[in-house]
Parts: sequence; C-alpha cells; structure tokens
Amino acid sequence: MHRRIFVPGVLAAASLLLAIPASAAGYAPGAPGIGDPYYPYYGNGGYDVSHYDLRLTYRPATDELEGTATIEARTTQDLSSLDLDFLLDVSEVRVDGAKAAFAASGQHELVITPKAPLAKGTPVTLVIRYRGVPSTKSAYGFSTWHRTPDGAVAADEPESAWWWFPSNDHPLDKATYDVSVAVPDGTQAISNGTLQSTVSKLGWTRYNWRSAKPQATYLTTLAIGKFDVTTGTSEGGVPVVNAYSADLGDNDGAARASVERTGELVDWLSGYFGPYPFSSAGGYVPNTTTGFALETQTRVYYSPRQFANGSNTSVVVHELAHQWYGDSVSLKGWKDIWINEGFARYAQWLWSEHEGEGTTRELADYVYASHPADDAFWTVKPGDPGPDDQFDLAVYDRGALAIQALRDEIGDDAFFAVLKGWPREHAYGNASVDDFRAYAERVSGKSLTALFDTWLFQPSKPAAATAAPAASLARTARPPAQPASWKSIEATNDVHGH
Repeated sequence: MHRRIFVPGVLAAASLLLAIPASAAGYAPGAPGIGDPYYPYYGNGGYDVSHYDLRLTYRPATDELEGTATIEARTTQDLSSLDLDFLLDVSEVRVDGAKAAFAASGQHELVITPKAPLAKGTPVTLVIRYRGVPSTKSAYGFSTWHRTPDGAVAADEPESAWWWFPSNDHPLDKATYDVSVAVPDGTQAISNGTLQSTVSKLGWTRYNWRSAKPQATYLTTLAIGKFDVTTGTSEGGVPVVNAYSADLGDNDGAARASVERTGELVDWLSGYFGPYPFSSAGGYVPNTTTGFALETQTRVYYSPRQFANGSNTSVVVHELAHQWYGDSVSLKGWKDIWINEGFARYAQWLWSEHEGEGTTRELADYVYASHPADDAFWTVKPGDPGPDDQFDLAVYDRGALAIQALRDEIGDDAFFAVLKGWPREHAYGNASVDDFRAYAERVSGKSLTALFDTWLFQPSKPAAATAAPAASLARTARPPAQPASWKSIEATNDVHGH
C-alpha cells in the first residue's frame, strides 16, 4: 500500500502568496483525491478530463524529459483551484491562455490557481510546461519509471503517469490521448493506439501516437529505446503492432513466439467477449529487469522475465483479456479489481481448455483442493481485498473460482451471454462488482447475492456442499491431478507483482 505522507510544498510562483480575489467567494479548491478509499490522494476532485495532448522530447543518454501537456477538461464544481498528479519540475501553467499560479504539494500534487475562479460546468484548457529527469523522482518511497540500457519505460499499476505527464490519475477519469515524442534518430518511441505519423529533422525523429477511445491514466504507456517493430493484421481485421528490444538476449525467441500470436489470440478472445474494442492491438518487450506484465491499453507491456522459461501464450491471453475486462470496462474503484483480474485469469482457463491442457472444471477442482481451509488464501476477499492484497494470488485464483461458480449456477447459455454482453453494456466506461452482479442477475433471471457473498466477500473457504467443484470432488477421494496447463498459468502469478 502506498500511504500518503504530506511534506511541505515547494512554491513554484510568488503569486501563490496572493489572496484569492473577492470574486472567488463561494468557490472552493478541488479535492486532492478523487475519493477512492484504497488510495485517498490518487486522482482529484472538481473537474473531468476529456483529452490529453502530450508533446514530449526525450534524451535517452541522460534520461531528460521535456514536455508540454495540453489538457481539455470541464469543471464539475465551482473551483478556486485544482490539483493534478505530477512529479516533474513545472516552469509554466496557463489556464484558458492566461498564466496561472502553481505549486507542488505533498507527495505528488501540482496545485493550480487560475487568475479567475472557474464556474461549474465550464470547459477549461490547461497547458503545463515541464521538464526533469524522471528516474530521480520518487513518491511514497517508490518509482514506476523503468530505465533501460537504451531508454526508459513508463508502465505500472495503480500509478505511472506522475513520472511523465500531469493528470487526473484515477480510472474514473478516462480520456483520449495524443502522444507525440521526439527522440534521437535510431531510437523509437512506442505508445498506445495507432501511429499517426513519424517526422525526422535535424537528427531527431518525432513519433505521433493517438488513442481515440477513452483510456485510464495507468493504462497509458511510453517506451523509448531501440526496438524491432513488427506490424500485421489479425484474420479478424485488427491491426497489430509489436515491438521487441534489440537486446533481449536469450529471451528474444520465446518473447516473439508468444507475443507474435497476439492477432490470433485477439480473434479467439473475441469469440467469448465480443468484438475487439480498440483500433489496434499489440505488445512490447523492453529490456527491463522488472518481472511483471501490464495490460496497457492496445499495447501490452511484457517483462522479458515472463519468457525466461520459454514461450507462454497464457500470459498473452491474460493481458489481452484485460482489453475488454479492465481497459474498455474499467473499475469504478480499486476495490473492484476482481472484475479485471478474475476474468483475465478465467480467460487463461478457457485457453487451457482450448489447448486441451485442462478444462475450466479441472482447473477449478485443482485450485479448490490445493488450498486447505486454514490457508490464508481464503482470508483474502476478491470482491474487496484491501490495498495490501489488491494483487494477491487469491484475487486471481479465488476470483476465477467465483466465475466458475457463477457458470455452474446460471448455466452455460446465460454465462456466455454475460461474458460477451458485459463489455458491450459498459463499453469505454466504468463499473463495479455490484454492477456486474446486477447485470448477471438480469441476464440469468436468478438472485446471485448469496453466491457472490460466498465467493467474493467471505474470508473463509466455501463448504464443499456449496463449492462449485463439489460435484466432481465428491466422485473421488483422491485430490485432482494437476492440469497440464498449470505450470504456464502459475508462471503468471507474479504478473502484477510490482
């Protein structure tokens, strides 16, 4: 858990010392947090962002980043000031063209005070000029900016934006993006969405990326380095862009053998989840020392360590499943993480069945039997695990057990209708565990309160009489055999262990 610790703010403009004018009477500062109980100071109150335009220049040799962020937003209250989440050094802020006062506050807040207060419902354009060395910045004792031998990567969860662009950093405030990055010739800049153009001039190449569908801040990624980029189109018509660091060493072949199947796997998942929700798909494998993967929207981040033991399509399935469950439909609050991780894990189970390496039932039986009643595994509540256990194994495996239990309860016809209908119902929006339960009840015509409570909210192992695997377990006194797919699934247990 990243705890909020206030430190004295550094004044960035002397005009901050001026009193708010009388015309601002009745106006109030926007809250320094969006209201998420897991991370009280993540995101901000008082406005909603619709678009980020990021124009950046990066020098790999020194890790220097210079940028101008133009943010289109609308106020949701009468504002005397507002916060953005950001760590780099700001030189100028303008609000609707006029210079504004600004200051750093606490661990990661940038407080902006416009010349005139902003009325509720007002469109507002913020322009922030900044620069810095991201690798020298930290908050709450950690950094999510990953240096590589030839550049850097921004990818992490639940936060990564602070190190490279100012934002309203919470999934509730999704926006579209234009990300334009200039790097020295011979270096590439990879980001989300589609590459609109590249322009080379005087030893620099500028890459212009666009994400035209709403995207959460933590799902926005930047990778700079020397990559081998491959492009193609899936059989279903989805453009695919993959990128591999030039120095992956022994992991190169296995990484390519896994990630190059992205188009095939996107089409396969579409059979369960409905049409792919974005303009492109793909992934990138930079030369980082991290161990996790992350479902960054349209362009999945994979650590080379995911392929240290050979190819693993299971991890690719997991991250691509998130494009529907987590990216297109994002969580309302971080306590709703089960909707992301439980379904991505269950997609791995479906892939196992497709490959003939163990059915979803066999995997459910194996997981259920592998954890005795006194195992701490059962004390984690996937429906509200708490910030310390947000990425605990139980959120994944017990979360997938809950999905199998739902399938058993409502039957395959209703279950697969829910699986495909949910991403359509909440496309490009946000939803909670309660929203999912209500939707499953509407589709199936069954009350599911007790089932959801048992599998997602009780800190104990469900009794055999109520457990989804009970019928098959009752047929034999022997524990179920380990499915052939288990080792590849187990290898992704640390997929978000960061």
